[in-house]
Amino acid sequence: MFLTAEELKTHLYGESLQAIGGDDGTILAAAIDGAVAEARGYLAAYDRDTIFGAKDAGRNALLLIFVKDIAVWHYINLSNAGTELRLRQDRYERAVAWLRAVQKGEVTPDLPVAVDEDGTNPKATVIFGSNPKREQHF
Repeated sequence: MFLTAEELKTHLYGESLQAIGGDDGTILAAAIDGAVAEARGYLAAYDRDTIFGAKDAGRNALLLIFVKDIAVWHYINLSNAGTELRLRQDRYERAVAWLRAVQKGEVTPDLPVAVDEDGTNPKATVIFGSNPKREQHF
């Protein structure tokens, strides 16, 4: 598992986790699973099985922070038990913006790239375009 419920205490107090979900750990597990699935969706050009199969120090620290932000956002939507919803929404939007920038190729994280059996990258980014159209007026 890429992220555990215990690790979310860096982003949300234990009392808040308890107040929102009570003794039902399935709600928090569903929020974590949803966050990982959302992040995986943006990282198609990378080896997602390796990235999200990593444990402890083998995980990308920045990606872990953003997955936590997404998980907390999904979790606190149940209640605002002592949490600042605006701050959490801002952090969620920042996490999604970073994932979109990675998806577009604007940000290149230190993550393993996906490869086929023959060693090529099937999702290699191809950038194309042209110069702006010029109009001559005499």
